[in-house]
Amino acid sequence: MLLRKVLLRGASASRLLISNKSPPASLLPLASGCTRFFSSSSQSEGPNDGFVAGQEGGDEQPPATITVDRSGLYHPPDHSHEPTTESELVKHLKGIIKFRGGPISVAEYMEEVLTNPKFGFYINRDVFGAEGDFITSPEVSQMFGEMIGVWVMCLWEQMGQPKKVNLVELGPGRGTLMADLLRGTAKFKSFTDSMHIHMVECSPVLQKLQHQNLKCEKVGNADENGEKSSVTSITGSPVTWYSSLEQVPSGSPTIILAHEFYDALPIHQFQRSSRGWSEKMVDVGEDSKLRFVLSPQPTPATLYLMKRCKWATEKEVESLKQIEICPKAIDLTHTIAQRISSDGGGALIIDYGLNGVISDSLQAIRKHKFVSILDDPGSADLSAYVDFPSLKHTAEEASGEGEAPFWEGPDELAPVGMGTRYLAMAIVNKKQGAPVPFQ
Repeated sequence: MLLRKVLLRGASASRLLISNKSPPASLLPLASGCTRFFSSSSQSEGPNDGFVAGQEGGDEQPPATITVDRSGLYHPPDHSHEPTTESELVKHLKGIIKFRGGPISVAEYMEEVLTNPKFGFYINRDVFGAEGDFITSPEVSQMFGEMIGVWVMCLWEQMGQPKKVNLVELGPGRGTLMADLLRGTAKFKSFTDSMHIHMVECSPVLQKLQHQNLKCEKVGNADENGEKSSVTSITGSPVTWYSSLEQVPSGSPTIILAHEFYDALPIHQFQRSSRGWSEKMVDVGEDSKLRFVLSPQPTPATLYLMKRCKWATEKEVESLKQIEICPKAIDLTHTIAQRISSDGGGALIIDYGLNGVISDSLQAIRKHKFVSILDDPGSADLSAYVDFPSLKHTAEEASGEGEAPFWEGPDELAPVGMGTRYLAMAIVNKKQGAPVPFQ
């Protein structure tokens, strides 16, 4: 009789566990070494659901216990629930460093800070103008965009006035430069009719601003993604947005504008040490704050460092204690030069930089003031001088022969309106000749 009662109780408990819609069991830790198992009754709807043993026949029975050996379990440190002032981007950066098991390069740090899809400086805000963090030339005067328009039109004429031209702007900001360019050339119908405008922009916020400033309208039938084509009402030219230059269709003559774009590309920094050139990295210190450290061994970017040193004189390199290189600038320039070589056209690069090796130019700007590079990442713009000789050598190597037109005047002859570091470089197809005013 006793055996029958035990079997019936076991079967009843099994039915309770299977039919219960809530989790079938809850585990509560007891004193070291054991855990109590409470079955959850489907008939119980009180506040103690999940913690009361199923019963039958009114007889109260003590809950069953199971002894579990916990001696080999890992005990993680207690989590602190104190409030933290760390931003999500800082947590993300620390997570990358922890996952890697070591520091990240300055270039990786810059890329995350500026263009992280969720927290990047450029991604979710308008950073330009007096209310932003810095002001660029087009925001100062519409004459800047108009002058660029004159240059583009002159190059178009040198190209033989083709019927279709891809006009590409890298990092268009608010779209102010392109809007001024189009307004300044709107009366030259044959020129504007040939222009197919391509904006290379990764920020959704800035894309919307560009769409507004170019006075774009949706026209035509929707494509497979449900998107209609955009046309600027300033000139009637079609406008398309991309996240990278590689996505811009090839096959047509192309004119590329890169105004204050290269200075935001991620750089690698190297410092001379007892073992030679060591890359500067970003790590997490014992105080949980971000800090700079030196890599104990060569890094992949060392290959670009070696290439840059070959382009410089031995005396120039020996005088340096630090050096900056920008692999992405080199690769981008190579892509531009190859496209111009195959499709025709030209590129105009205007930026802050040097006609020589860059030593230590990385800076952070927040609300028009300089701040520490590692201070509150994502709240300040990061930029570095553009190494124009690197761009020149890259364009020459990509073209295979000859030289790209390149302004190499001494510093005292450089334009003074935006400072003596504001330089320009043109890359054009050799068949077209040197563009104005690079003759």
